[in-house]
Amino acid sequence: MRVLNRPHLKLREEFFHVERITRTLPERPPKRPHRIIAVMPAYNAERTLASTLADMPAGCVDEVILVDDGSTDRTVEVAREMGLTVIVHPENRGYGGNQKTCYREALARGADIVVMIHPDYQYDSGVIPHAAGIIEMGICDVVLGNRIRSRQEAMAGGMPVYKYISNRFLTTVENFGLGQNLGDFHSGFRVYSRAVLERIPFEKNSDDFVFDTQFLVQAVRFGFRLGDIPVPVRYFDEASSINFRRSLKYGISTLGVVGQFWLDRLGIRRSPLFGPK
Repeated sequence: MRVLNRPHLKLREEFFHVERITRTLPERPPKRPHRIIAVMPAYNAERTLASTLADMPAGCVDEVILVDDGSTDRTVEVAREMGLTVIVHPENRGYGGNQKTCYREALARGADIVVMIHPDYQYDSGVIPHAAGIIEMGICDVVLGNRIRSRQEAMAGGMPVYKYISNRFLTTVENFGLGQNLGDFHSGFRVYSRAVLERIPFEKNSDDFVFDTQFLVQAVRFGFRLGDIPVPVRYFDEASSINFRRSLKYGISTLGVVGQFWLDRLGIRRSPLFGPK
């Protein structure tokens, strides 16, 4: 008796010269079929915005949307001078509230793939075309940037020890509880397909930092495929980060969301987070 029913693979019988894959691409490659929009939830990013944009490979996105969340510096002016699409919140709505505007606007502007990256120069924006490519190939629906390829690299990049320990603990719990195998559940570099944003009821999520966790748990509950890609990170004074007290609150909230997932899945207590949009 066969234990596994392996799918039949239809092998290609076409033969071609290797030059077909080794030759240099034309100076003007054909236009890609997907519209890719980068969104930046911003707060006081005047000093780091230009560096984040400068690392983006030319042509990797079709538009960059910056949503300013009540900054007190010149973030809005710098973004407009650089030609970004800028949306301004007159008051601070929180990290999750900012992302809600980002995704609504990206969908309204016809995005097929949405890249969310912080404009604080913490994440290396040079990996955008590679992360988006995983979605374009149909391998995953959600791709996260994994900051922790190894402990040594994470520490060398300046990650605080308490953040490393809490990240490893929470990511292990989430992987086990959600049946995933991600390297970093709490990355601020994320790429989503349009289908994910159209189906997940993210408007019901928190306006605080736990929005990110809720979104990923929703993606798992709705059956989307999650994956990740290593991304270099930098920790420095201008890079956004939450303090120990808020990190503790975030960690407790994260565990609560995983609990909500199981209560909903077992039919014990339905949560609006996993209901229709």
